[in-house]
Amino acid sequence: MSISHDGLPEDASGPAGEEAPFVLFRQWLEEAAASELNDPNAMAIATAGADGLPDVRMVLLKHHDTDGFVFFTNTTSAKGRELAENMQAAGVLHWKSLRRQVRFRGPVESVTPAESDAYFASRARDSRIGAWASQQSSPLPARKVLEDAVAAETLRFEGEAVPRPEHWAGYRVRPISLEFWSDRPFRLHDRVVFTRMSPQGSWEQGRLYP
Repeated sequence: MSISHDGLPEDASGPAGEEAPFVLFRQWLEEAAASELNDPNAMAIATAGADGLPDVRMVLLKHHDTDGFVFFTNTTSAKGRELAENMQAAGVLHWKSLRRQVRFRGPVESVTPAESDAYFASRARDSRIGAWASQQSSPLPARKVLEDAVAAETLRFEGEAVPRPEHWAGYRVRPISLEFWSDRPFRLHDRVVFTRMSPQGSWEQGRLYP
């Protein structure tokens, strides 16, 4: 199987190894980290609640491996409430400097409390304070209300470690589809896809018309 300059298989068709799409993703993310000015791990995450209406926002990819893609958030936020109703999501990372993007979709699972604790502890102290102060996605009558909440939480935890709130946790998207898109002249782009029936299934790879 021949490989193009961006790591995409030129003749993508048929079964793929269990780690194949994740190896390629890691390669692309590492290259993006060297070329993107800000947040190469920024990704759009789309969710939909029981009403079926899609909602999308930018979050940061905090971990990835063969189990999937992990992000963290307030579980009472809009995306947290939607995921409580429908544990499925889709995401995309777009790297303008490289003219590449990766799309994925699949079921979602909560990460373990230990994983959430470990990442929360790695955050800046002010960010940990903010997780306690912000009622994410709820109506905010005035900016000062948030500032006062931050001041109150700062005082409450003065001289102490800031623990993870129960309403703050991580989610893992277990992809059943991954698409690697690479820009080509005259909109004749490369689109290589990896699909499987379930997160435990075997990958099949193929190519899509641009």
